[in-house]
Amino acid sequence: MVNAIARELENRASLWEQYPIETLYFGGGTPSLLSQEELTGLLSTVRKQFNLSATAEITLEANPDDLSAVALDSWRKAGINRLSIGVQSFHESDLQWMNRAHSAYEAREGLNRVRAAGFENYSIDLIYGTPGLSDVNWVENMEIAINNKVPHLSCYALTVEEKTTLAHLVKTGRMPDTDPEQQSRQFLLLMEFAQKAGYEHYEISNFALPGYRSRHNSSYWSGELYLGAGPGAHSYDGRYRRWNLSNNALYIKAIETGENFHEEELLTEENRRHEYIMTALRTAEGLDLGYYTSQYGLKETELLAEKLTQYLKQTEKEGPDRLVFTGDRIVLTDEGKLFADGIASFFF
Repeated sequence: MVNAIARELENRASLWEQYPIETLYFGGGTPSLLSQEELTGLLSTVRKQFNLSATAEITLEANPDDLSAVALDSWRKAGINRLSIGVQSFHESDLQWMNRAHSAYEAREGLNRVRAAGFENYSIDLIYGTPGLSDVNWVENMEIAINNKVPHLSCYALTVEEKTTLAHLVKTGRMPDTDPEQQSRQFLLLMEFAQKAGYEHYEISNFALPGYRSRHNSSYWSGELYLGAGPGAHSYDGRYRRWNLSNNALYIKAIETGENFHEEELLTEENRRHEYIMTALRTAEGLDLGYYTSQYGLKETELLAEKLTQYLKQTEKEGPDRLVFTGDRIVLTDEGKLFADGIASFFF
């Protein structure tokens, strides 16, 4: 697997040599299983083939049960300077329900080990809106994270994806479905607690103490180009969206034999407009009308402004404002963040 990823990077480097690489992210599975030598090898390939910035943010996804002192030390020596940790919850019952490998103790102790190893920049994932998660327990999850001064929080509502075990259990009545009212209530609690604790709510699901925004994820939301290598990895070059085979064995075989290992689609201007609207409205900065005009023209901006007027009229009697229009930006309010996907689709 490591050799195949390295070969893919080498084969694709010439198309990306003009771009400085500011962030590198090891994710999309369990990269914490890699040894120090394997991580070092992949990083060496990136440094040799690409223009990797000396101040690049280099993130590794890890699970709490992987956070041994030895592993943390090896990651630092390999060049990792940021961690994204899949905590999900600090409560044993939640972790058992999610079938997570780690315990509540390992989740808490992992934060101590990360700090002891010298990592100042790290993030944890938390999930809310799960069946059985009380508001009291959700508040306690947030308090543990905040009291530990975790620099970055990524918090997601549980979603039931089609063709998953969870979806089957819900469909057959063996597991309760998600409760939209519970999820909305717990999201509002999250925003309230994070704001009081000094976290910047810079993207709908992401909160950061000053100076700790995820540079990598921020590049996705601002429409920057990115290269993904490995099974299931996605890339975007400004015109084409590309994705690799997700099956490990088929990916490796295709790399070794020189066969095609990816699919791609050419994004239309409409695709790109819609993606910008969707991602921009999720951010604290909102949708920049000046940028929109520069990319898609004055006529499209006028059509967007007409949609904005329609939306404001339709929702003026529905309660608190969901949008703020500053003259050059459209920004969601806290109330609007509860309806982000619907608002974005209204502008399509």
